[in-house]
Amino acid sequence: MPDLSHGGHGDEADAAAVNALRSAVMRLSRRLKHQRVDESLSPTEMSVLGTLARSGSATPGELARKEHMQPPSMTRIVALLEAKGLVRLEPHPDDRRQKVVSQTEQAEAMLDESRRKRNAWLATLAEGLDDEEWAKLRAAAPVLEKLAHL
Repeated sequence: MPDLSHGGHGDEADAAAVNALRSAVMRLSRRLKHQRVDESLSPTEMSVLGTLARSGSATPGELARKEHMQPPSMTRIVALLEAKGLVRLEPHPDDRRQKVVSQTEQAEAMLDESRRKRNAWLATLAEGLDDEEWAKLRAAAPVLEKLAHL
């Protein structure tokens, strides 16, 4: 595997591909962020809700690790989400000092609507792709998913 971390290592074509991928993913991400259902939530709050949707209930400390945040910051985010009725805190089954954060039905409905809106927007964009480009997109999707979770 080529080492591209220092700019001069690895194949130039690989470095160019990594640069193009980074640029495209960032542009697409910025455009997707504008397709939000609830403008009152920050991207961080949406990310935490998405993590709860994917991973299930978690302690604030577990959420902080998954989101690469400091625990005090996560505690503030969880409090904001709880005040908005999007998460609930329940006693930890094994440790009375801990709380478990779960998403509410309101959060689940909002995330479903957000996914629907963003998927519809992406589908509209993808209408401009030809059959060969669609085949490449289908082949690339699992690889991009893997990169997102490494």
